[in-house]
Amino acid sequence: MFSHKSAALVVLVLATLSGCSRSDSVGDTSSNPNPAPKTRYDLANHCYVLKAEGVGYVKREGSGYVASAADASTAEPFYMKPTALGRYLFHDRNASILTAKGGQVSQVGWAEEGSDWSIDTSSPGRYTVAQRVGDQSLGTDTAGKLVLAMAPSSFSFEPATGCTAYPELGTGVVGDTYKGRGVGKPVVGFAEVHTHMAMGHEMSDGSTKVGPSAGGVLYGQMYHRFGVPHALENCEEYHGPNGTRDPEALILDLTPLVTHDTKGWPDFVDWPGNVSQLHQAMYYKWVERAWKAGLRIMVSEGTNIAALCEVAQIYMLTVKPGEALTYDCNDMNLGINQVKYLKTLQDYVDAQEGGPGKGWFRIVGDPMQAREVINEGKLAVVPGLEFSNLFNCTSKSVLGLGEQAGCTKEDIDQQIDEVWDLGVRELFPYHDVDSALGGTGIFNGLVLNLVGFWGTGHFWDTYDCPDGGEGETYFYDAGAVMTTAIPGTGADPLTQFVLNTVGGTLPLYTPGKRQCNARGMTELGRYAVQKLMDKKFIIDIDHAELSIKSDMIEMAKQQTPPYPLISAHGGHGGISIQQAKDILDLGGLIYPFKPNGKGHVEFVQKLKPIWPAGKPMAVGYGMDANGIADRAGPRGAGSKPVQYPFTLFQGSDWGPQFAGIKPLKFDLLTVPESGKTWNVDEVGTVHYGMVADYVEEIRLEGGQEALDALYNSAEAYLQMWEKTVNR
Repeated sequence: MFSHKSAALVVLVLATLSGCSRSDSVGDTSSNPNPAPKTRYDLANHCYVLKAEGVGYVKREGSGYVASAADASTAEPFYMKPTALGRYLFHDRNASILTAKGGQVSQVGWAEEGSDWSIDTSSPGRYTVAQRVGDQSLGTDTAGKLVLAMAPSSFSFEPATGCTAYPELGTGVVGDTYKGRGVGKPVVGFAEVHTHMAMGHEMSDGSTKVGPSAGGVLYGQMYHRFGVPHALENCEEYHGPNGTRDPEALILDLTPLVTHDTKGWPDFVDWPGNVSQLHQAMYYKWVERAWKAGLRIMVSEGTNIAALCEVAQIYMLTVKPGEALTYDCNDMNLGINQVKYLKTLQDYVDAQEGGPGKGWFRIVGDPMQAREVINEGKLAVVPGLEFSNLFNCTSKSVLGLGEQAGCTKEDIDQQIDEVWDLGVRELFPYHDVDSALGGTGIFNGLVLNLVGFWGTGHFWDTYDCPDGGEGETYFYDAGAVMTTAIPGTGADPLTQFVLNTVGGTLPLYTPGKRQCNARGMTELGRYAVQKLMDKKFIIDIDHAELSIKSDMIEMAKQQTPPYPLISAHGGHGGISIQQAKDILDLGGLIYPFKPNGKGHVEFVQKLKPIWPAGKPMAVGYGMDANGIADRAGPRGAGSKPVQYPFTLFQGSDWGPQFAGIKPLKFDLLTVPESGKTWNVDEVGTVHYGMVADYVEEIRLEGGQEALDALYNSAEAYLQMWEKTVNR
């Protein structure tokens, strides 16, 4: 394993050779010390020496530390890496970490529980240092040695130089991003309206055990209290040696001979990748790069497919047998836990940036709050939910007989209030599996039918999609040509279950014709959608059956005033041209699903014929990162290449709306510890850090028209949200 200690030393050598050439600061390791701290939060990512008051300055001695240095010049400089607000790692010059271990204060090379220290102010300029858990604090013995004590000693921090920075991913951006021109002015920025940042193998910062999303098969975390070495570590524990137990190959792709190099940070040999569905793609530093490029609205949905999660859990019993038994696959529970985890990231980013409210990542609950956040030059994050069994409204039957709904109207009322109070503001009433609210929009003719059978006990009943489900009457094609054969050998848990349950007899569908789901909106579904409108949620109609989309549009038209709807997920299940026009006329939005720059510009041209006259064109995107789906690949041969470094907000393609915004230079995103780089022309959208590169692709493909539409998309989203709540 490439330790964080080795990595930190590599960074130190690179910094020594190249001076202050890193494009975004990792703290004060140079000869210019930062000011003395006024609060405990000011320590964040800066270099200090530690002084035990009345004893001396702290230095290394043997395997521990002693407060015996006579002055600051002979003391050990510590890089103070925040693990949370008011909590820190003490990272010394040799890349060791001051840690409580075995009842003593020791030096370790890999952060662990005893490395996490809470710092509190005892008096102006004086602090106590205590273990995160337990009742022991940092003290000194009669010889000045740092020890664990019941009564804390008093310490002070003095600015220093010569620190070794704790390893962290950079953003590759030279300069600061822009702020707004006033809360009442139109927002300049783009909107990401469909992503899943909180998905991963653990939904906490690592200080507690919450459990995984998706049955534990998606590896990596959006953040960890101990940074990138722990958040994006080697995935072998979950995917097996050389990825031989990767459930993507074994279950999703049915390619059991496909393997991958499991090494994560800092090597990243085979993951993340644009076709790697089960590795983290939204580490928070990658999102930070996108924010600096102009990302101003991001919708992050807690998501799950309970049936697929249960299949994954059975698989994980072969990998982590004891732990996998405890995995939760309930849609509502997992969605709520992801939203809670997302909210903790706000505090973590605040800690990195110097205290409460100082971070660039802000959870918002209404459009005015979003405008205020964006005007400060920060990212407004809207929590959402996307899964089939919303409000636990499952549909269960035995081979399609005796259907039982998992929820009542009273359940819906109660849980609507619960998720609203949690901060959720956007919802999908429908997803990949039929529910008590109605039918899923078919877009996959095999695997999701099997998954749905696992979850509901019935296969889809279908009808021939209107007008063949494709062609000039459709904005997004409807339905799919159904497959009735079991893939491969049936040796995976999903197909084994289906074969055993149905005795080898599978449903027959009309051959060669796109099939739509015959299950329409139920009475419970109509009740739930109306209640969502009454509560003023943003509603995404994607994943709903084609006829249900029409029902939702008609319900929206009947509201006073009419209720906007959005499509941000590729119209799964289909959207007709008329439905698309209705969505736009209601004040809603249609944004493309995980395009590259070329696809984005093609979508702009596709949307123009039905775009409302006199309204500025606005096209954001839904990347679906961490959504157990592929992301966009390279644009392909013949495309004008992205030249690194590239500069945004400078040149003839940047129109009048960008006046006064300072140019920002974006370097080729590089991991200095290993030399790993990501070039969008070679690897596509491997992770969310490539969004800035995607913006440059859009400029190359579509020029000013496409850039204007992209940077209008956050304002358009806010106007849609204002129409939703101002009624």
